[in-house]
Amino acid sequence: MINKENTQNSRCLGPVLNLEEYVRKDWWNHIFNKFYLKTDGDVVNDKNITTKEIDLFIEIMNFKTQESILDLCCGQGRHSLELARREYHRVQGLDRSQYLIQRARKTAKKENLPVRFQEGDARKLPFHPDKFDAVMILGNSFGYFDTINDDLRVLTEVQRVLKPWGRILIDLSDGEYLRSSYQPRSWEWIDKNHFVCRERSLSIDKQKLISREVITHVNDGVMVDQFYAERLYSQDEIFDLLKKAGFTDIKFHQQITPDSSRNQDLGMMARRILISAIVRKDWTQVKSKKSVIKNVTVLFGDPQKPDALKPSKIFDDDDFYTIDKLKEALRQIKGFNFNYLNDHNTLINDLMINRGKIDYILNLCDEGYYNNPRFELHVTALLEILKIPYSGAGPQCLSYCYDKSLVRGIAKEMGIPVPEALYVKPEDKFFDLPLYFPVLVKPNFGDSSFGITKECVASNGEELINAISKIRENFGYNSPIIVEQFLPGKDLTLGIIGNPPLDYTLLPIAEEDYSALPSDYPKICGYEAKWLPDSPYWCLKSIPAILPETTKQQIEVFSLKLFERLECRDYARFDWRLDAEGEPKLLEVNPNPGWCWDGHLAKMANSMGLSYKDMLMEILNATEKRIGLQKIHNGLDKK
Repeated sequence: MINKENTQNSRCLGPVLNLEEYVRKDWWNHIFNKFYLKTDGDVVNDKNITTKEIDLFIEIMNFKTQESILDLCCGQGRHSLELARREYHRVQGLDRSQYLIQRARKTAKKENLPVRFQEGDARKLPFHPDKFDAVMILGNSFGYFDTINDDLRVLTEVQRVLKPWGRILIDLSDGEYLRSSYQPRSWEWIDKNHFVCRERSLSIDKQKLISREVITHVNDGVMVDQFYAERLYSQDEIFDLLKKAGFTDIKFHQQITPDSSRNQDLGMMARRILISAIVRKDWTQVKSKKSVIKNVTVLFGDPQKPDALKPSKIFDDDDFYTIDKLKEALRQIKGFNFNYLNDHNTLINDLMINRGKIDYILNLCDEGYYNNPRFELHVTALLEILKIPYSGAGPQCLSYCYDKSLVRGIAKEMGIPVPEALYVKPEDKFFDLPLYFPVLVKPNFGDSSFGITKECVASNGEELINAISKIRENFGYNSPIIVEQFLPGKDLTLGIIGNPPLDYTLLPIAEEDYSALPSDYPKICGYEAKWLPDSPYWCLKSIPAILPETTKQQIEVFSLKLFERLECRDYARFDWRLDAEGEPKLLEVNPNPGWCWDGHLAKMANSMGLSYKDMLMEILNATEKRIGLQKIHNGLDKK
């Protein structure tokens, strides 16, 4: 039996009697990728078509260069970028497709165009009220959702973010024309090696046009078999919907048909209508500004208890200095009252007594409850039970990422490359030698690089057995071990602050600089580099990575996917290494990564101009946006 929910990118299904049965409800979440740019490239990648359309839109909307304009559902940003080329410097683009947004950002960077692109859902725009002078929904990017109510939500959100007298422009397929004139079947060459076959039919209720595309490579066969459905609006229907959303002065302009260079099947783009409207509303009332103090409690590890991960097994001067540097930075942030909890004996009682006075927790207790790293998730579970909001990852994410083998499996399932590896169970006395050397032997559970030293790199079977024996001696014989292919390329890390897909910042990728390390030492950033000042590894430093653009994009896209799949929150760090061919492979995922002033996250933030205080503020902002904190209890309510 075919699982129709999973056919979006499967190989060809053959004859299908009812196209509508194969359309996923969220098809728009999957289809806008590199194949979209091929099948619709004769329109969406044609600069002449885009230029002519922008000429027309400027004429209709009377855009001014100083106006703020939102290009909603912007795709790869062709219209936003063209406006920016014409000195419109207050243009923003938003789209749900991570792939297309990355393409838009790449073009903007290449051409040095001041357009900000971000991912987001058109039904819940990440903008304040009264922000834009105009909003454009172009290229038939309206009517994708399953219900009319969702389309209405889009227009209602547009009305909210428009200023009084703000304008909307919609470029929409002519639904009445398509109902009577769509082509049931067609095919065309999209380049020298690919062609696409299309089937179309009306939905049972006649409200949507169902389309199927089978994209084929002349040598490799079928690349994708995909289905989608777009709602067909008549002029009366879109008029009524705009009116319901609060728009007035609704006008219909000329119809447009793109002059395709391929001169073949234009599908939904064949005949489109242009609609403009105005929103007449009062300015959103702004509450009078008061001195708002947010009460944030910072959680640490317990300095009175042993900590097996630290060299001296206790908190030392370096730890207390790091905490003082944090407190110094937090004191510089206005509008906050920070207090600190680190006594784990009374932690539960302290939280219960004070939870009514806490707006949220800044959770920096990466040592774990009672300084047990396996109990890091217990702290967040306790906060969940007490219903106290907090920064960073939740229990499930921390549990996932503490298990390196589990993260590897999830990454492989997602098509994200990882090094070859062998999992050695505690009871294994015999195991097959890996077919790859050198290898890195490391505990499957743990963080802070505990247990990873230069002796963990093995070049032959004897060294491998010695490395496994040493880890078992240090960690006990009840812990699993990973024997991982040791990659020779650049050692890289990427930080993310925020919460994809709506609002996040990618920190510049950092590279570990091993140039000062003795040549006979393996190039690893392990326990010695983080904890032992007398080690030759203490000289390591992080530098901005210089990478091919494709490699950089791979690392960014893969990291964003992992962030969402593993349920990271607010900030995280992803460690990568290049193989001998320069391909990136995932090493580890670090939710709630090191927050110290001289850690990797702070260094990456600094390389993009963010001070330590700025970085902490960004994490606080990300937390507040996620938990919906608007105002505090001094006379104002939380959202």
